[in-house]
Amino acid sequence: MLHNKTALVTGSTSGIGLGIAKALAARGANIVLNGFGDVDGARAAIEALGVQVMYHGADMSKPAEIEAMMHAAAERFGRVDILVNNAGIQHVAAVEDFPPERWDAILAINLSSAFHTTRLALPAMKAANWGRIINIASVHGLVASAHKAAYVAAKHGLVGLTKVVALETATTGVTCNAICPGWVLTPLVQKQVDDRAAQQGISVEQATRQLLGEKQPSMQFTTPEQLGELAVFLCSPAADNVRGVAWNMDGGWAAQ
Repeated sequence: MLHNKTALVTGSTSGIGLGIAKALAARGANIVLNGFGDVDGARAAIEALGVQVMYHGADMSKPAEIEAMMHAAAERFGRVDILVNNAGIQHVAAVEDFPPERWDAILAINLSSAFHTTRLALPAMKAANWGRIINIASVHGLVASAHKAAYVAAKHGLVGLTKVVALETATTGVTCNAICPGWVLTPLVQKQVDDRAAQQGISVEQATRQLLGEKQPSMQFTTPEQLGELAVFLCSPAADNVRGVAWNMDGGWAAQ
């Protein structure tokens, strides 16, 4: 379905980003990987699916590096057809204790980076009259949790940006939507589980049940593979008129 298309997925060397990149590659899309961590492992996983892959190590908090990544992708593949803004970081603290530098970093990576990639991808998408922008927001783009001021603010902002871009591209073949996962067992969430277990002196299994029980009625983690399949749908002709949606995949979290 996506043969001869190119997908750039930020934060795609592990977790949600890699799951989405693999799902798009399985449908024939060439992939531009970005992020830190096991780059060689991520590259090998994509190459095994029979598509072309390149990696760019842009720091998503730095607009100049984002611009360099977008230009490199266009030079290699012609243009970015599918842009998945997934890169994100987290810090947990009460507002009065929240380090200002952490606030700035979270907004830069979780929100501003999506603005920069989008503004750079849109001209070629509009010229081709086809493109997909998929912003990986969060259920925290729809509802709040205590001690996550910067993350919640950034994800709410990402949902808002999604709606604006969807309106500005509404009469074109370019669509923009957001996916809003609940708890997904990524390294970021595993760290929260481990910290909870250590602080309370309980097992990791107990901490996991606590975490899910507080927010996610299904008591199941959403998986990167499930999120990848939703991204594939949003790239399909069936989703040509899905525009400006914040689609939560959260086990019932936001339904409460």
